Amino acid sequence: MNKPRPTRRLADLASELLADAFKKQGFASTELVTRWRDIVGPEIADHAEPIKLQWRRVMEGEPPEPATLVLRVEGPAALEIQHQSNIVVERINRFFGWHAVGKIALRQAPLSRLAARPRPKADAAEAERVAATLTGIEDEALRTALGRLGAAVKKR
Repeated sequence: MNKPRPTRRLADLASELLADAFKKQGFASTELVTRWRDIVGPEIADHAEPIKLQWRRVMEGEPPEPATLVLRVEGPAALEIQHQSNIVVERINRFFGWHAVGKIALRQAPLSRLAARPRPKADAAEAERVAATLTGIEDEALRTALGRLGAAVKKR
């Protein structure tokens, strides 16, 4: 008889797959990339993202040196990020609890943001038809808003 295998969460499977890709870029854990906004704050995260950590090779018996964090930065914000590099290093090291990053190197390039999906335009006539069916709602503004929502849902 076949015994049922324990189920695994998709997040656990994905993190195992991503861990290998991150290790190739010098990241010992995925947190620096996945929690970037939490670590450095939205002002910096909106204009910069981590590419890789570069670790220097050390001879056996020597203490490890801090890594260089390579950031992809949007062109116009590069100078500002460069001026804030000490703050970025401090926040990263505070997050990890040890002196993991010693300096930052910047690479100017567009960020790899996920493209925002365009909002579907609701058909005004369809929105009015849906709103007309909502006779139990007395508030006109609410009925109109629900009509637009219903038309948008119907469109999908």
